[in-house]
Amino acid sequence: MTASAWRRPVERAVVVVVLLVVAGLLLRGHPVDAPSAAALNGAHTGVVGALSSAVYTVFEPVPAILLTMVLTAVVWARTRCLVVAAGFAGVVALTWIPSDVLKVVVGRPRPDGSVLSHPFVPAQPDASFPSGHMVFVVALVLAALMLVRDVRRRRVWAVCGGLVIVAVATALTVDGVHWPTDVVASVVWALAVAPVARIVWVDVVLRRVTQRLEQTGRHRSGRGKDRS
Repeated sequence: MTASAWRRPVERAVVVVVLLVVAGLLLRGHPVDAPSAAALNGAHTGVVGALSSAVYTVFEPVPAILLTMVLTAVVWARTRCLVVAAGFAGVVALTWIPSDVLKVVVGRPRPDGSVLSHPFVPAQPDASFPSGHMVFVVALVLAALMLVRDVRRRRVWAVCGGLVIVAVATALTVDGVHWPTDVVASVVWALAVAPVARIVWVDVVLRRVTQRLEQTGRHRSGRGKDRS
C-alpha cells in the first residue's frame, strides 16, 4: 500500500480523536445534554425498560467477545478463508479496544443516578465517554460492511446495521448508563478509527504474514524438489 493511500484516513482519524478529547473534556464540565439524558431515562418502563437493560447486558465485554468469536467463525465458514476471518475480528478489536484510552483520558462521569427517574443498578464505576458498547456495535457493523462487495447487498446491510446502531444507542441512553453525547462520540470514533484499523491489520499485518507464509511454502517446496 502506498503512503498516499493510507495517509488521509490516518490524518482524519488523528484529527477526529483530538476533537473528541476536546469535546469530552468540555462535556465533562458542562453536561449540556443532561436534560435529554433525564428525558430519555424517563422512558425506562415496561417493555422498553426491559429491552434496554437486555441490550446493555448482551453487549457487555464478555458476551461481546464471544459474539465476535462466533461471527468470526461464521465468516471463516462462509468464505473458507482464515485471513478474511482474521481481518474481520482484527478490525472489530482494533476499533473497539483503543476507545478505552479515550474513556480514561476524558474521565467523564456517568449520568448522576440521583437525578434520573430510573437509575441503572448497579451503578457503573468506569467513565462514560465514549460508550464501549456503542463502539463495539458500530465496529461490528463496519467490519461486516467491509466484507460485502456487492453494492446492493452493501446498501441493505448498511440500512440494517444503521437500524441496529440507532436501537442500541437509544437503549443505552434510556438505561441511563450513558449521556446522549457519549453514544454520538462512539459512532464518530468508530467511523474514523475503523478504516485505520483495517489498513493496519488487513493491509499491513495480515498481508505481510501471508506473504511470509507463501515465501516459506515456496522455499520448502523448492527444497523438496531439489532433494528428489
